[in-house]
Amino acid sequence: MNAPTETALGLTESRSPGGRILKAVTYLLVLIVFAGPLLALLVSAFGHVKDPTQLSIIPTGATLDNFKIAFDQGVLAYLLNSFFVVGFGLLLQVAVSVLAGYALARKVFPGMTVVLVAILATLMLPEEILALPLSLILSDLPVVHFNLIGTLAGMIVPLGAWGFSILVMTEFMKDVPRELEEAARIDGAGDLRIFAQIILPMCKPALGVIGVFGFTMIWDQYLLPLLVSTDSSSYTLPLALRTLRIDPAVTPGVVMAASLLALLPSVIVFLFFQRSFVHGLSSGALKG
Repeated sequence: MNAPTETALGLTESRSPGGRILKAVTYLLVLIVFAGPLLALLVSAFGHVKDPTQLSIIPTGATLDNFKIAFDQGVLAYLLNSFFVVGFGLLLQVAVSVLAGYALARKVFPGMTVVLVAILATLMLPEEILALPLSLILSDLPVVHFNLIGTLAGMIVPLGAWGFSILVMTEFMKDVPRELEEAARIDGAGDLRIFAQIILPMCKPALGVIGVFGFTMIWDQYLLPLLVSTDSSSYTLPLALRTLRIDPAVTPGVVMAASLLALLPSVIVFLFFQRSFVHGLSSGALKG
């Protein structure tokens, strides 16, 4: 009855009372490690916390004063700035990713390998290395010679092309059967119609993946707003959290309330696109 069973990793799992207790304790420790900070954030956002050493996962009283003070500190304006940047930045990023992915997956052109290597190289370079050239380019945009420093557009334009999203769309589009494309061409369809009515609808799981990852990447941007912003009117919420944290007049509870507001959009987006996100990841794993 208490014979050990073999797990998927080839390990043995004991069904004895001691083994079950050890497993329960392990699960509890893992839960505390991962869920503990989030629970402390939630409790502190609605609690009276004056000292950062008093953070607790046990609620002692609920209040909305922290959120009221956070709004008085301009958090709502910073939140709107973040939504503006992530909204237009994600639209631009998805548009560039699907068009670039289509070109790389379905077309053959000179220098395609060089383009792919360049896209991969952008994923390998730390943001700190790109900070100086990016700030110079944004201060004098090539060809048009616009200065985007101090504007929300300066935070949106650099986010338009992300190597991760382009590579994900490229790999998904490569797996679309070419017979469908050839049949459409026989029926007289052009590249634009094939892309919009055949290729793109079959890549909905990939759109869910790049949508979730793209939203999170843009929403969590800190270095780019730090380079572009010249005053607090153009701060996004992640950048404003630093200002709140170093303000001696702001209590830790207010910082936690603002942090909770910064966390919620990412959670909501993940829950909304969860099915497409999981489907996209599982499809990629099966293709691999």
